[in-house]
Parts: sequence; C-alpha cells; structure tokens
Amino acid sequence: MMYGYGYWGMIIGAVIMIVVLLGLVLLVVWAVRRTGNASGKPQTAREVLDLRYARGEITREQYEQMKHDLPG
Repeated sequence: MMYGYGYWGMIIGAVIMIVVLLGLVLLVVWAVRRTGNASGKPQTAREVLDLRYARGEITREQYEQMKHDLPG
C-alpha cells in the first residue's frame, strides 16, 4: 500500500535505498584500505627482510648486509 504517496514515493524510497547501500559499500572499501595490508603479508623487500630477522632466520650481520644491498 502506498498511503497516498504514489509512484513518487516508491521512486524516492528506491533512491534512498540505493544511496544507503552505496554508502555502506564505500564505507567497507574505505575501511579495508585504511587497514592497509589486510592479508598481513609483507609487501616490500625491506618488510620481508625485517620479518626474517625478527623470526631469527638470519643473523644480525646477514640482516645488515642484506639491508645495505637493498636498493633505495
């Protein structure tokens, strides 16, 4: 039942629903981007190197040498 609003009421309601859903999608996209690397996997060579050193896979000397060898 339209209760006197007619088709304009249905159109306005549909537009409002689309805007709300679009807002929710944009909010989720923003939140995922805000958290950065959501997978937790390192992205750069330096991050991989830092992680290997933190895990104890390489010694401090190896870490320093590899860090020195990295570009940038």
